[in-house]
Amino acid sequence: MREIQLGIVGLGTVGFGTLTILAENADSIRKKLGFPLRVKAVCSLDAKSLKFPMSVPVVTEDWRDVVNDPDVDIVAELIGGTTVARSVVDSAIAAGKHVVTANKELVALDGVSIWHAARQRGVTLAMEASVCGGIPIHAVLREGIAGDRVEILFGILNGTSNYILTEIEKHGTPFAQVLAEAQRLGYAEANPAADIEGFDARNKLVLLASLAFGVKAAPSAVATEGISRISPIDFQYAAQLGCTIKLLCSARREGEGLFLSVRPALIPKDTIIASVNGSYNAVWCRGAFGADTFYYGRGAGALPTGVAVTSDIMRLAREIQTSNGERVSPFAYTNVEEIEPQPIGHQKRPWYLRFRITDRPGIIASMAAVLADHEISIDSVLQIPSADKTNLPFVITLETTAESNVRSAVSKMAAFDFMVEPPLALPMEKGL
Repeated sequence: MREIQLGIVGLGTVGFGTLTILAENADSIRKKLGFPLRVKAVCSLDAKSLKFPMSVPVVTEDWRDVVNDPDVDIVAELIGGTTVARSVVDSAIAAGKHVVTANKELVALDGVSIWHAARQRGVTLAMEASVCGGIPIHAVLREGIAGDRVEILFGILNGTSNYILTEIEKHGTPFAQVLAEAQRLGYAEANPAADIEGFDARNKLVLLASLAFGVKAAPSAVATEGISRISPIDFQYAAQLGCTIKLLCSARREGEGLFLSVRPALIPKDTIIASVNGSYNAVWCRGAFGADTFYYGRGAGALPTGVAVTSDIMRLAREIQTSNGERVSPFAYTNVEEIEPQPIGHQKRPWYLRFRITDRPGIIASMAAVLADHEISIDSVLQIPSADKTNLPFVITLETTAESNVRSAVSKMAAFDFMVEPPLALPMEKGL
């Protein structure tokens, strides 16, 4: 069999990690495939100043030199974003090249139409590295549990946020201090908004929902909250309730609709997903027939994500060699239906409400009256003793109720003059 030739656009963390694996693991890859892979061309703005782990015939700063190279069979787009990256992907498909991408943002926004264009051109789109870099979750949903019908999917899909929450819980360190340390260590970007506000995890959830449920939802339609308001005291109260706090991505089929959300939530400590700490990622699926399955590993990094990219390249190389004209959908479903997620206000959960107040008589009674007006029942009231009565934290947990009722009640309570800051409302996911 002939060698399959590759072009790589983008030599950042993932791109260089992929190049390293292709060089250092070349013999094993050749033995698995039965033929060699050869990197024919690479593109990066600083490519000519880099030292490569292998000989590369074409080194360029113009991605068009890679895409238009007649010898290149597969193009790996590893630059990220939705502008230049989209041009690279579209041009590669138009030129008859198979495409591998790790670009969660691009695929979440428009992956279905990219796949349709690839199918019309007779080439394949592969995107395993776009979610949970070190976990082959695309292959699991597309093939491994394809015979099941997924009812619920939970995920911890952002390593930066999970690292921050783990450190707050472990050391009792305030959020801002942990974030600064994460930035110093390289776990968090200089502008960390995509990670700590949930936007990165939201893109990943949209992708997983397409594979698990055969639907396309706009990322902007997913209920999303970040972790910046989580403090050490929240973990102390969560521990009293037998819980921890995670930035939880949730996709749940209920009736004819689908609820999608990304937000911090209390989860019981005795569940397997509660043990996912540090920068690790995890996905938990519950099927109608196969029940629960769980997948765990590194969510990012040069080599874990590079393994996913390389594995996609190997899969496409096999397809090329067998000349299989029928391309398998990377979304697991032949047709992906555009949907609007169910309004999150309709979802019913128990709730955790944390307040900071200036203490005085009658506060609990005032809050209980608001909750009663919204037909919400109190489950418990928790207060850790504190000498500072001008900034006193305490917690009310609520029995199962519709989120819309909770949000309305919290909004009304936020107007009380004894509030030091707006109340923090977190769902309690007890059904994991």
